[in-house]
Amino acid sequence: MDKSTPFPFFIKISQILIGIVALFFVLFIGQAIILPLIYSLILAILLNPAVNFLVKKKLNRLLAISIVVVVATIAVIAFVYFLSSQMVMFGDALPQLQDKFNMLITEASDFVATTFNTSPNKLNEMIAKGKEELSSNSSMLIGKTLSTATDVIIIVTLLPVYIFMFLYYKPLLLEFVERLSPPENQDKVREVLLETKLLIQSYLSGLLLEALIVSALNSAGLLILGVDYAILIGVIGGLLNIIPYIGGIVATALPMILALATQSPTTALLVLGVYIIVQFIDNNF
Repeated sequence: MDKSTPFPFFIKISQILIGIVALFFVLFIGQAIILPLIYSLILAILLNPAVNFLVKKKLNRLLAISIVVVVATIAVIAFVYFLSSQMVMFGDALPQLQDKFNMLITEASDFVATTFNTSPNKLNEMIAKGKEELSSNSSMLIGKTLSTATDVIIIVTLLPVYIFMFLYYKPLLLEFVERLSPPENQDKVREVLLETKLLIQSYLSGLLLEALIVSALNSAGLLILGVDYAILIGVIGGLLNIIPYIGGIVATALPMILALATQSPTTALLVLGVYIIVQFIDNNF
């Protein structure tokens, strides 16, 4: 009986590299389908305990899934509506904020010109040039924003459907994954799936709770300081806090700039102090 000739090492490496490139290419091409499926799977795992709770209360599984998906969708829509209404109010005040920012820029340029003995005209030319570049790129930024908004709307529209399907066909999906392995390993596969589900549920629940607490603390601190649009800025700060490192910096800089434009440098420093305290509580407790 002839033994098969082993492939040379360079052929195996070539096959592995081609496989990796093909995998990433397929993921890139199919991201419009794959990403909503991944998001839906994660959210379905998060909502699964609520479905199990209703099923234990002798409710039909199909009805329980429908109730959970509808309630979650309504909660998300209500949250988005709240943020949108706050942003509309913020947009109405943008002309006033722009005038105040222009005044701050003028005062800052005069201070720099006086302190460093620089010509104010040169600084004004640099500022005007920066404004022109910003306005020239605005159309491209608006186009990207509209494209991103369209993608988000499509994903949000598909998410409830995908979540419903994942929750409804969960027993069949789990059985399918278990049967992919040999019978002697199915118990281990079942245990790994259970631990993975609990891990994702715990992580997402903790993340949402953390964002809620940070948003409440931010909003309370900004309301005490009298910063405009405190709730909107506080909620945005709580959401940005989920992003490591950069999110916290942006979440702190945004209310400081707003306080500097609408009130005084002292208020901006107090905002910094409030956010440092909130970050201390968040990072340690």
